[in-house]
Amino acid sequence: MATPRAHPQHNHRDRDCQPLKNFKPNRSLSFFKAYWHLHTFDGDVCNHERNTPWRYSTAGFHFVTKPPTMRNYPAIAFFLFVMGSLWAGANPNIHIRGGLPNAAKVFNQTERGHVAFIGGSITQMNGYRPMVVASLKKRFPSTKFTITSAGLSSTCSTSGAFRLREQVLNQGPADLIYVEFAVNDDQDAAHDRTAAIRGFEGIIRHIRTHNPKADIVATYFVNPNLMDHYRKGSVATSIAAHEEVTRHYDIPVINLAREIQQQLDAGNMTWQQFGGVHPAPLGNRHCANMHEELMDHVWKNTEGTTKDHPVPEALDKHCYDDGSWIAPDHATFEDGWHVTVPNWSEIKGSFRKDYAKRPFLVTETPEAISKLKFEGNAIGAFVLAGPDAGRLSYRIDHSDWSTVDLYHRFSRGLHYPRTVMFGSGLPDGKHTLELKLLPPAKGSKRPANAARIMTFAVN
Repeated sequence: MATPRAHPQHNHRDRDCQPLKNFKPNRSLSFFKAYWHLHTFDGDVCNHERNTPWRYSTAGFHFVTKPPTMRNYPAIAFFLFVMGSLWAGANPNIHIRGGLPNAAKVFNQTERGHVAFIGGSITQMNGYRPMVVASLKKRFPSTKFTITSAGLSSTCSTSGAFRLREQVLNQGPADLIYVEFAVNDDQDAAHDRTAAIRGFEGIIRHIRTHNPKADIVATYFVNPNLMDHYRKGSVATSIAAHEEVTRHYDIPVINLAREIQQQLDAGNMTWQQFGGVHPAPLGNRHCANMHEELMDHVWKNTEGTTKDHPVPEALDKHCYDDGSWIAPDHATFEDGWHVTVPNWSEIKGSFRKDYAKRPFLVTETPEAISKLKFEGNAIGAFVLAGPDAGRLSYRIDHSDWSTVDLYHRFSRGLHYPRTVMFGSGLPDGKHTLELKLLPPAKGSKRPANAARIMTFAVN
């Protein structure tokens, strides 16, 4: 392969098309496939592409070889075959495990398919998700796909477990589901192992009990903390917990966090080029290419019958595997609480349009009590916690009162979406939750005088 260089016909700025020093081939791109050049920002094929047919692309950069002559085509073909055979599936950051035995058979044989994505803002943005969808449509051109996008910014696997039913499962049985929560379980929720497993395992078990034939892929996206753990020889809590779950359920994984840490440390790209926590097109293309390599490996045969995935005993018997959202008007409440669509324009702090028309159970009155009767073994609430978020006192079944502060470190200028849990691991059965707003703490430098509950979360 020739020395990597920017193509002379380019007039882009240096950051758009630049040489890489000490290049090592990206393991996530099989040499058996010739990937055309990707523009770093918009993903379009450049105009000169048709004049330079032998061009490989790794993470959006040019690697130009001398155009082949007729007499060296056999040698090149053999080289590509050998390298493809050696490298296909060789990326240790793509965990094949039980594969995806059912989805491709459904797509191929029925010419219909339901593909769902659930995660945080990385899933909600136009990033890896539409790239993966485009790849699926290219692989199965006769298949009519239904795509369910359940990305919701800032949400962790706990929130995901409780919104899964409404936003994914109620849309019909999904054949293939992509799950992404490693970053938000780390940097947003700061989950410990128990919380990360209860949310993430709850999602996996709920999917599989709803449709035992559903194939699932987990992607561990990347932030600086996740990479730093790898550099220190450790694994961050969110990824370690998710790994326990994916191994237990034999689910394929794209470990983008480890992949990008290795690529950065090898000097093959920079964090800025990748795009950061919310990847640029270059970074999302890199992730999508890893998903394509997974597809290449597991979808060599699309014939035969589908089969149920085994559902082993739960790692945590208190995981949220039957989670649901319950509307706030199911609660009974005293004067001081009311269900309303907040007038966000008159409330300090920004908010996201996802919640503009949603009704909330709201109080700004200390000591007024709201009650919710529910049946299950866990109870929480999905709230928007902004600059004025206060403290809630709560108790279940007339137990002692406890306190949770709704305010999040990201609440200073944003009505931040989060799930707070009031109780988990409860005896299965009927229970009563009581809530009341506490006055601002003495010496508080912010209002701390409101609670806004969008839904209750019940398992």
